[in-house]
Amino acid sequence: MLPVVAIVGKPNVGKSTLFNRISRERKALVDDQPGVTRDRLYNQVNWNGKSFILVDTGGFEPQTSEPLLARMRTQTQMAIEEADVILLLLDAATGLTPSDRDTAELLRRTSKPVFFVVNKVDGQRQEYSAMEFFQLGAPKLHTISALHGRGLTEFLDELTRDFPSDKEIFPGEDQGIRVIVLGRPNVGKSSLVNRLCGKERTLVSPIPGTTRDAVDTPIRWYGKPFLLIDTAGIRRKSQVRLPLERYSVLRAVKNLQRCHVALLVLDALEGPTDQDSAIAQEILDAGKGCILLLNKWDLVKKDKNTHEEHLARVRQKLHLVEFAPVLTISALTGLRVGRLLSLVERVYACCGKRISTSTLNERFWEWLVAHPPPLHRGRRIRLFYMAQPRVHPPTFVAFSNHPEGITESYRRYLINKIREEFDFTGATIRLHIRARKREKT
Repeated sequence: MLPVVAIVGKPNVGKSTLFNRISRERKALVDDQPGVTRDRLYNQVNWNGKSFILVDTGGFEPQTSEPLLARMRTQTQMAIEEADVILLLLDAATGLTPSDRDTAELLRRTSKPVFFVVNKVDGQRQEYSAMEFFQLGAPKLHTISALHGRGLTEFLDELTRDFPSDKEIFPGEDQGIRVIVLGRPNVGKSSLVNRLCGKERTLVSPIPGTTRDAVDTPIRWYGKPFLLIDTAGIRRKSQVRLPLERYSVLRAVKNLQRCHVALLVLDALEGPTDQDSAIAQEILDAGKGCILLLNKWDLVKKDKNTHEEHLARVRQKLHLVEFAPVLTISALTGLRVGRLLSLVERVYACCGKRISTSTLNERFWEWLVAHPPPLHRGRRIRLFYMAQPRVHPPTFVAFSNHPEGITESYRRYLINKIREEFDFTGATIRLHIRARKREKT
């Protein structure tokens, strides 16, 4: 197992800046408003041949009674329990506070190694002012500037001194199938992730927009690794006003590129919306596998036609991803959630399926005979053969004498035949029509 290092400290002390600096990527949101990081974020880091898991946490206020801050405190306490080493990040600009004292006392009771790290130290003047933090009982202070990188090399050398090298452990255990959880705000994405994890890994709140980062959560299911990516709820562009939320939504879409399979969570009580259709388009454009989840099914009033009626509405509104399987679930009660990862495995396998050229063309010519392509400007269109050059997504190329004459409806016909014949459940299929190169004589 890789060592786990958690960054802990009061709000706005620079935890996410330090996380990003060490991670060498902008993975945690950074802003000057306190409480920006609400969930805990994970990233695997390598320093001089030694790998470890770095955890960014929400602002920690031991004595707070404000509901959201209290839940952030719970998240931080869970990170402390998971951690092997704790970094208590302190702020040289604000100086020693009662909150720092309370946090240091709490960490002292864990009996875990604690590094006292004073941030925002950019010169000799701040070095002197940082000395007051020795009052916390720190055996040593590490003074750094997370923003500018000052002091980080020496600190990371000391932090990782006793960590096992990558030659002693498996540095990056296979993350397995990467699954992104997408949907509008408050449809139950984080509740679903928590149900799959068996613990509250991301905050669950009735306040839309509670999850503002993409939260990576590694899990195991029957011994198989998966990585769940919980994202900020995607709203209509007109409703995304705050710059911070706009960045969250942007990265929710960008995180599609990291995944193998996308779970589009729908609210069964509200039914599919235009915004759900827009998210489906993003999944299609990214070429990812797709599963549609009708969440809150336990709250739907049912009769013998309920399932078929809801399914028809989903298929009508989200016709762009008509190939995606639909599963009715309840993240709250766990209804049918147990079937989900098995379905994810099936869709992932379909996304990686490769059909041999000989088998593909046997069927291809049958499809052409059954339904020849239409004439183009009075001229006959010929399709010669088809090949599959790649997977994830399954991509096919058909060669023609007049590729510009192949209509979109005929392309859909060929894609549907491929899907029917070879079972590409949940997989986005791409089909390109190209001109056949003439042989040189």
